[in-house]
Amino acid sequence: MLAFSVAILRKVCYNKRKNTTEGAMLLNIENVYKYFGGEALLEDICLTVEDRECVGLIGRNGCGKSTLLNIIVGRLDFDKTPEGLGSVAVNSRARIGFLEQNSGLDSPLTIREELMKAFEDILAAKVRMDELEQQMTGLAADQLEIVSGEYSQLSAFFEARDGYRIDVKINMILNGMGFAGVPTDRPVSSLSGGEKTRLALARLLLEEPDLLILDEPTNHLDFRTLTWLEGYLKGYKGSILIVSHDRYFLDKVCSRICEIEDGHLTSYKGGYSQYLVLKKQETERRMKEYEAQQREIEKLEDYIVRNKTRASTAKMAKSRQHMLDRIERVDKPITFVKPPKIKLEYDIEPTKDIVKVQSCPVAVGEGEKRKVLVPSLDMHIRRGEHAAIIGPNGIGKTSVLKLIQGLIPHEGGSISWGGNVKIAYFDQEHSSLDMVDTVIESVSRKFPRISEQQARNMLGSVLLSGEDVFKPISVISGGERAKLCFAHMAFTRGNVLILDEPTNHIDLGTKEVLEDALAEFPGTIILVSHDRYLINKVASRVLELSPEGARSFEGNYDAYAEVIAAEEAEAERLRSEEKAQKSLADYNENKQKQYRSKQQRAEDAKRRERVRELERLIEETEGRISALEGEISNPKVAADFALMTKKCAELDEAKASLDEMMEEWASLA
Repeated sequence: MLAFSVAILRKVCYNKRKNTTEGAMLLNIENVYKYFGGEALLEDICLTVEDRECVGLIGRNGCGKSTLLNIIVGRLDFDKTPEGLGSVAVNSRARIGFLEQNSGLDSPLTIREELMKAFEDILAAKVRMDELEQQMTGLAADQLEIVSGEYSQLSAFFEARDGYRIDVKINMILNGMGFAGVPTDRPVSSLSGGEKTRLALARLLLEEPDLLILDEPTNHLDFRTLTWLEGYLKGYKGSILIVSHDRYFLDKVCSRICEIEDGHLTSYKGGYSQYLVLKKQETERRMKEYEAQQREIEKLEDYIVRNKTRASTAKMAKSRQHMLDRIERVDKPITFVKPPKIKLEYDIEPTKDIVKVQSCPVAVGEGEKRKVLVPSLDMHIRRGEHAAIIGPNGIGKTSVLKLIQGLIPHEGGSISWGGNVKIAYFDQEHSSLDMVDTVIESVSRKFPRISEQQARNMLGSVLLSGEDVFKPISVISGGERAKLCFAHMAFTRGNVLILDEPTNHIDLGTKEVLEDALAEFPGTIILVSHDRYLINKVASRVLELSPEGARSFEGNYDAYAEVIAAEEAEAERLRSEEKAQKSLADYNENKQKQYRSKQQRAEDAKRRERVRELERLIEETEGRISALEGEISNPKVAADFALMTKKCAELDEAKASLDEMMEEWASLA
């Protein structure tokens, strides 16, 4: 009785609800400063984020990106102008979700229990709704109206947050984030660091905040998970603010790029590639304005110098001085931040066939802990190829690089190298560096024939200069260690470059320089990387590693992605055809069974007659139910408790009768 009335109310409330932040400005930052040690890290920052906008925040390491995110979420205070200006305003109705860089979940709960915490407010609303339904069974009309009001609000909230699809959402997010097949009753504490980070992102996506703030969300994600995340974020119903060094990701997801440079924030419409074009155009425009103003200033200054001492022209010179003083100076745009210089050359040309791998297993661990990742690997790299090895995390990409170099043993199969091959190896763990050495000692120890001046020149070209060269390797940053490894590679003069995640820890400027150096390298490259922008620019062939072996694709990452997309579309078409053929086969089988005896046909005739009768009765009963529902919703009836009770009893009786008829109809039909 009351449940049905509440269902009507719930439907009305759901149809009338609106997104509380739709079309609104979610974040507005004006005139924000941040000082550390008396020096400004951020100056006069102004930023707005509108509803359903995806903004990418970029800049060199240490420029203040993470600091700005922490200011937005209230973890850091900001500084104001001397006039007291400066504000960070977040829409009061907006829910903010923040994923810090490399912040994994640390919880004693299971995966499912942890993810269900994303729906705590929704589940609490459902519990309260159940309580109210129990209460409403014995309430008078005036009390019922009050309770129904609370119920309708909770119901509208529950449906607005898709409370009936919680399990569907959890399964979808887990599959997309690479947890397909992982038992949801597995403790979170048993996951690896990378898995905990992915699970933290999965939980945040399930919470569906109005403003999603992500600091380097693509860490620990393989290509398939990245592709899924890009598609999910492109359809996200809220707004997104992302800090990322993944330029391919920024291109796919973002509608605006904001760059922090020299403490100031500049906004550019479009993805990362469009940002590069717009920034170049803006810099050229500002440089022209600056140069034009400088020419005007020089003319005024020259006139003043030549005429201020002569009595006849002193007055005019003074007038020119006033003009000069009133000019609002245009700052010279930042057109040159010294990039590292990475030049990769070699002396000897190798043979045509660089390396052949035949029927070679790829395994990790020893003894009982030994695990075979790829039972049989076949791979052939030729001179001049730039081959990128990709695949899911844990498949053994780094192990393949070590295997072909003999750094780890192999059982069975064969690995053969061509003649005149000289390898230069970049290890993502920088294990070739001795942490006790200083930067300069690292070079002189490995290349004793190089003079100190040559070593310092090379280190200076990768922006390791001055006192930095005398620092122990143990205290320099990951990006500086990577640059030192690039210097080692340049001194090695290898004709085959083997690179394992070379763009980890380095800023965008260094990435672009490295990409150019690798793209122009005439020798052979064997590359493992998660940086799709790098692969797109450098690779001439992509090798996808899986337990079945290495599958080769000609071209760069975009070419590989097109082939995979076409294959998936073809697989879906074949599945549809198979389903259609199965349906046709079922139809033909049923048709063959249609021959029946005379008695069967008589029974079928009776069944059809009863079905028609039931359909007539169902239609009449539904009409009766509709009429009763209309009477119940009439305020006059609702005000008369006795009449309301009678009508509700009639409605319950009609619905029970309808249920019985529907069950009989379903069994006969």
